Amino acid sequence: MHGHTFGRINKLIMYKINSGNHTFEVELDRTATNGKLNTEDVSFDVAKLGDNSLSLIMDNQSYNIQVVKADYTNKAFSIVVNGREYQVGAKDDFDILLDKMGLASLSQHKVNNVKAPMPGLVLDILVTPGQEVVKDTPLVILEAMKMENVLKSPGEGKIKSLGVKKGDAVEKNTVLLTFE
Repeated sequence: MHGHTFGRINKLIMYKINSGNHTFEVELDRTATNGKLNTEDVSFDVAKLGDNSLSLIMDNQSYNIQVVKADYTNKAFSIVVNGREYQVGAKDDFDILLDKMGLASLSQHKVNNVKAPMPGLVLDILVTPGQEVVKDTPLVILEAMKMENVLKSPGEGKIKSLGVKKGDAVEKNTVLLTFE
């Protein structure tokens, strides 16, 4: 069974979302108008309001959601919902499958470089060549879609070289820095 088919057999996308001590299991159908929230059936309507905000209407309640910070490497996000800020972690169905199989650590293999996850502008470089870093050390701040995204180290290593400088505009997959 190919890993990406898990949770999508019935045209569903499955996510596990953590916020504080709360965990939500979310299943969405491909139309993104029906799904389940912790096994309860829900219907919703989503409208994009801007680059980093959207409106969600679920069970006749309206939620304005704004993504303040996005860390795609660690799947960690700061969001503001109706004026209250939440720190949220999200796992998709493939991450959940790896966890269930005890293979989550395999997805954190040693990497030789850090690439831009999206087009953007390098606002700051927080490390220098020769510097030793551990997992989750902030490396680069990339502005994309008017949001500041802190790219963190995927593991331990020593910075070999920088591929960009502060102020550079980068495309997706541009090598930002390399490890020894």
